[in-house]
Amino acid sequence: MEKRESDTTHFGFEQVAAEEKAGKVAEVFHSVASKYDVMNDVMSFGVHRLWKRYTIDMARARPGNRVLDLAGGTGDLTKAFAKQVGAEGEVVLSDINSSMLGQGRIRLTDQGVLGNVRFVQANAEALPFPDNHFDVITIAFGLRNVTDKAKALASMYRVLKPGGRLLVLEFSKPVIPGLAPIYDTYSFKILPKMGKMIAGDEESYRYLAESIRMHPDQETLKQMMVDVGFERADYHNLTGGIVALHRGYKL
Repeated sequence: MEKRESDTTHFGFEQVAAEEKAGKVAEVFHSVASKYDVMNDVMSFGVHRLWKRYTIDMARARPGNRVLDLAGGTGDLTKAFAKQVGAEGEVVLSDINSSMLGQGRIRLTDQGVLGNVRFVQANAEALPFPDNHFDVITIAFGLRNVTDKAKALASMYRVLKPGGRLLVLEFSKPVIPGLAPIYDTYSFKILPKMGKMIAGDEESYRYLAESIRMHPDQETLKQMMVDVGFERADYHNLTGGIVALHRGYKL
């Protein structure tokens, strides 16, 4: 049977069958999981820590809150939220990728961050949680890897409590004149070589650069959030729009 256009999606710049994307993304993160934190520091020159700190500050998690850290990887945000919500609260570190989730569990165990943290392997498009369950949901550098982003955003909306908020930290589109060509040169010429040298994986970091270019721009993602029900949706450009933090509320 002939494949319809709607049956395909992008994996970086490549068009693939929609049902194949999750498996291909999984291969990328299985490959880079053990070097993920090192590469984040190297490829962002450490600035990713400031982006995440800003996200944590804007989330405004309070003692007793229930927080979902989606695509939580090695647990940077989870560690901070676990301290903020305290013993009466709960943080769920969730990732679709078992290798990344395993790295997060090892890292947080080593740091003694476990008492109020749960680990759940889950697909953002079909979250295995009750309706109106979380006060805060974050997804940092994960949404661009999701096959059906609108479906994932709707799933996040469903499991948020009324009054709850979603924060999406993701690579976006540079807004400073002249920044885009410099960023492109770095992304396509230098970043894959770093991946080869440090993580032994050039292709995964070429996919990273491509997946960023295929991700919706700031205004498009804001509208996608509005379309599934989020209110007071806005975004803040960081580092000239290389990264943006989107925020929306379930009222």
